[in-house]
Amino acid sequence: MAFNHSYNTAKPVMSTIETNKVLKNTYFLLAMTLAFSAVTAGISMALQLPYFMGIVFTLISFGLLFVVNKKADSASGVAWVFAFTGLMGAGLGPLLNHYAAMPNGPMLIMQALGSTALIFFGLSAYALNTKKDFSFMGGFLTVGLIVVIVASIVNIFIGSSLMFMVVNAAVVLIMSGFILFDTSRIINGGETNYIRATVSLYLSVYNLFTSLLALLGVNND
Repeated sequence: MAFNHSYNTAKPVMSTIETNKVLKNTYFLLAMTLAFSAVTAGISMALQLPYFMGIVFTLISFGLLFVVNKKADSASGVAWVFAFTGLMGAGLGPLLNHYAAMPNGPMLIMQALGSTALIFFGLSAYALNTKKDFSFMGGFLTVGLIVVIVASIVNIFIGSSLMFMVVNAAVVLIMSGFILFDTSRIINGGETNYIRATVSLYLSVYNLFTSLLALLGVNND
């Protein structure tokens, strides 16, 4: 799971036109990067890459995440976002092959995709329509994320199936919270850079999908 999630607490004043522009650019770039990740994941699956290669790709993408944040205000920022999300998709390929090999594996993957889309669009629509400020959630979500990361590391050594389910259920809740939080920040002018906003939402969607897939396939895993 890719838990990296950062945000800027500053709240610059933005006009409605500027806010709508950031929102439009964010959703467009998010759609493009998710589609690109799907392509690289498909290639990774077709090549039957081993699981350790998926880990390598994911670790490299973590390194690129720092580059993306640094280049977010430059012309090359978009290219770095595609490099980052492409590697994330490639790293997901071996995991998808693992679940696809299970009984009803393809159905599990489609259910996870459908659930992810439903949660994302539902929460985004709610935040857009209500325009409620969810900035108060930032501290709680960050603490929850740290707890989940620690619990995940501990469970590597314990190997508890119960903790595995609890961690993934917690990730689903936390990433749902981040979707509300990040969308709210764009609407209320807390995030003015659409590249950083895209990366934040991408990571929420990515982690939401992988955790839902883990929960749906836990009986066969």
